[in-house]
Amino acid sequence: MATVVLFSTMSFTIDMHYCGDVLVDTAVFSEAQSCGMESMDDSSCTTPNLKKKCCSEKKISFEGKKNLQTSFDNLSFDQQVFIASYIYTYSNLFEVSEDNSTSFLDYSPPNFVKDIQLLDEVFLI
Repeated sequence: MATVVLFSTMSFTIDMHYCGDVLVDTAVFSEAQSCGMESMDDSSCTTPNLKKKCCSEKKISFEGKKNLQTSFDNLSFDQQVFIASYIYTYSNLFEVSEDNSTSFLDYSPPNFVKDIQLLDEVFLI
């Protein structure tokens, strides 16, 4: 759910720099680097098909949602009852038990006859 909220609110811009019809650089979250042809005159452009400038910029912007502020004043009665019962149930789910009885204190461990792990050459790592 957090990733859905993150990607729906994220805004970013893709910046592309073209020299003629060739894509020179693409950048996300920053400006694309130019090829250095902007300082030259339009008459020095070697591509005869272009009537304007040799270089062009293209920006694609993706805007995220801005209105994610939810107010809890507008909850209906059924929603308030659901939230209250959910919190009550979830808080009672993790009660600490005070029962500290250990039943194994009255019994002794079995006699050690052979080391089975050493005989079978099975070792826990």
